Amino acid sequence: MRQPTRAGTDARPRPFRRGGRSGRQNARPEIQDGRAILYGWHPVVEALRNPRRRHLRLLATENGARRLAEELGNIPLSPEIVRADEISRLLEPDAVHQGFYLESEALEGPGLDGLSDTALVLALDQVTDPHNVGAIVRTAAAFGVEAIITTARHSPAATGVLAKAASGGLEHVPFLVVRNLAEALIALGERGFRRVGLDSEGALSLAEVPAVRPTILVLGAEGKGLRQRTKECCDVVARLDMPGAIKSLNVSNAAAVALFALSGRMGSG
Repeated sequence: MRQPTRAGTDARPRPFRRGGRSGRQNARPEIQDGRAILYGWHPVVEALRNPRRRHLRLLATENGARRLAEELGNIPLSPEIVRADEISRLLEPDAVHQGFYLESEALEGPGLDGLSDTALVLALDQVTDPHNVGAIVRTAAAFGVEAIITTARHSPAATGVLAKAASGGLEHVPFLVVRNLAEALIALGERGFRRVGLDSEGALSLAEVPAVRPTILVLGAEGKGLRQRTKECCDVVARLDMPGAIKSLNVSNAAAVALFALSGRMGSG
């Protein structure tokens, strides 16, 4: 097992800098030069288990390093031992890092042609909140989603807050980033994917939609929902029927309910 090292004064964690200023108020973890910032137990340990990840730097408290060694045995790279507050200074205020911080190269996602003919795929139409997207990733990993399609613009980076909310799910469900979502949906439709948009005003209940593979489930942002052009590229726009007084759900909760409903009728891919 590789032994942890104690970071000296020259090896202390360095806050991210923007505009020549440094400090906690300006720290915002994001992908920079192909680096992803991961923190917290589940995101870090799942990333360290992932042979497709190339790791650049690992920081941990003494207790954290001990816990990693017990869990993994052979840690892929030696952690620098630091105080918890040194990790906190690298992250957004109130970030719960649990004594773990990892810099890795960002994972490369597949192309549209790389999706299998039995895939269950999610597409996010300008869902920008990293907490929501992270929760969707975690749910997608639980239900065997093959990939999540997002756009290069109007979507959060797969790092930081999103990675923490995904709780390790990023290592199991890749992002497929496209320039134009409508064009991607058209291309997948030509390959035989059933494109199911989810909207509270959908013409059909999701329970009425045939559960076949391959399928792409399309989710819109809270408030705006699916854009009109996105709806036009779906084979069907369905709703979730709910018996209670509130008829709409947070997008991450809607994703969980819809995946449970669809995957249960699909069986394994």
